[in-house]
Amino acid sequence: MRPSRRHLLATLATLTAWPLPGRTEALDDTLAGLQRAWRPSLAWRPDPGWRTQALATARRLMLQPGDDGGALATDLIAEQDRGSHVAQALTLRGALGDRMPALYLRPKGAGPHPAVLVMHDHGARFDIGKEKLIRPLSPNPSAEAWVQRYYGGAFVGDTLADAGFAVLAIDALGWGERSRPGFARDDQQALASHLMQLGHSWAGLIASDDLRAHRWLRERPEVDAGRVAVLGFSMGAFRAWQLAAVAPEVSACVAAHWMCTREGLLRPGQHTLQGQSAFSMAHPGLAAELDHPDVAALIAPRPLLLMGSPEDRLFPWDAVQASWKQLAPAWPAGTGLLSTAMTAGGHRFDADQQRHACEWLARTMRRSS
Repeated sequence: MRPSRRHLLATLATLTAWPLPGRTEALDDTLAGLQRAWRPSLAWRPDPGWRTQALATARRLMLQPGDDGGALATDLIAEQDRGSHVAQALTLRGALGDRMPALYLRPKGAGPHPAVLVMHDHGARFDIGKEKLIRPLSPNPSAEAWVQRYYGGAFVGDTLADAGFAVLAIDALGWGERSRPGFARDDQQALASHLMQLGHSWAGLIASDDLRAHRWLRERPEVDAGRVAVLGFSMGAFRAWQLAAVAPEVSACVAAHWMCTREGLLRPGQHTLQGQSAFSMAHPGLAAELDHPDVAALIAPRPLLLMGSPEDRLFPWDAVQASWKQLAPAWPAGTGLLSTAMTAGGHRFDADQQRHACEWLARTMRRSS
């Protein structure tokens, strides 16, 4: 039986209601549309209610649920006299209850001393972590080479200790003694997925471990609990400003070469779109609420020093400057409590930058004492 003309027309109308293959929206177009429409619902605003709401949201989405940095435990593994201070290899307890290896530099003398929690970078180099910042107790060629490449040959933790600060560095989950032999860049997504399927976030665990390390440092008898700052380079800078944002106990923050608008990091070709390392710094659900500068605005009015370089290929310079401009209104005008420094040489934290950070912290600590 031949179909009627009316039936054929009805069928054709039904088919044309569906997108034809040549007219479907490409995946990249869909993502670009999402990006154009993106607006964080808790963008910074100048009223007291914002801080209360934003801080509660940031803590809920960035930290391991229920973790207050408590249940601390310490095992002393070894120590070494370094003249002006003593270096100790320790293990603390991480947010998962696991061993969290650390290096601690304790100034000689009764104190109480100002202190700095230093956070290591990412660098897709996983066999070392804390050793990127504090000279290890035994010779470590990997650490020496890394410090030559990115830190101008100077261990920033040792520089701070020589200036009278107590200094602590831990291995973030996945680095140093909390990694495994052969762990490489392409293993990161598997680690993040494994944790997600067990109800955890890799970025959240790193943030919670940093919270625990800062609390451990504040509770040392030789440390002035009211003068415990944070400092980091690259991913360490991200860790530093995010911890200072969610932990009001952080007295000051130095963040070298990781502050940018989210828009700048979502441009084609940016490293945050390539997976792998992005998972260590991506908190599920946070982007819907807060941009990176919105999170960092929670630090105000405490002192914050940001460093960035026009030659840094990881962070578009216009987006870095936009983030600095976005942050500025959160601090009281004319106080100098928000400082920004443009540096030469790209993505590195060399001896001159370390010296500037150390002097800035010394001034800041005197002001807050």
